[in-house]
Amino acid sequence: MGRVVEPLIVGRVIGDVIDSFTPSIKMTITYNNKQVFNGSELYPSKVTTRPRVRINGGDMRNFFTLVMTDPDVPGPSDPYLREHLHWYGLPLFLRLTFNILILLDSKETSDTYMRDVDNVCRLVTDIPGTTDATFGREMVSYEMPRPNIGIHRFVFILFKQKRRQIIVNNVASSSSGRDYFNTRRFATENDLDLPVAAAFFNAQLMRMNLQLSYDHDQ
Repeated sequence: MGRVVEPLIVGRVIGDVIDSFTPSIKMTITYNNKQVFNGSELYPSKVTTRPRVRINGGDMRNFFTLVMTDPDVPGPSDPYLREHLHWYGLPLFLRLTFNILILLDSKETSDTYMRDVDNVCRLVTDIPGTTDATFGREMVSYEMPRPNIGIHRFVFILFKQKRRQIIVNNVASSSSGRDYFNTRRFATENDLDLPVAAAFFNAQLMRMNLQLSYDHDQ
């Protein structure tokens, strides 16, 4: 697990966003079938659609909360708006079938199952692992990443809940109302322990000519 945590230390995710932790859950994030690795750079034009988050767990009695934030707003040299929350939602049930989009926080299932939490850039909570129900309530609508100044980190944090619970959220639906989100404070207010998984990617605003060149190469 040391190799998993090391990029989070180098990228200052541990320190700026969360405290040091020991990963215990495997979390895989993909945008348009391209897997996100810690510290990888993605172009904003390639992350406009919601990513898929796959969580591999081992105990159906557990529940999780998933958060995605940007700790580099408005720019990494002076992130005085840190952190910016990209999405928030409440209970959603999970459908354990192939090619299903799963929203919000996932309930851990047995080792033979994988959960797709489809809609990442957000916060998701309290989803029991049922077999064929998918419903939920979106509290703050999805907002695509917009790194206007410098290179931004977009961080996914997965917490294990101690029980099924209503997650407290005071984030407004407007873009400015999502600023000043604090992952540590959020975890404390909702009685969440240290994360069980985390990942991040980098993104920055592209010049038009570079974007056209990139799109042509693809």
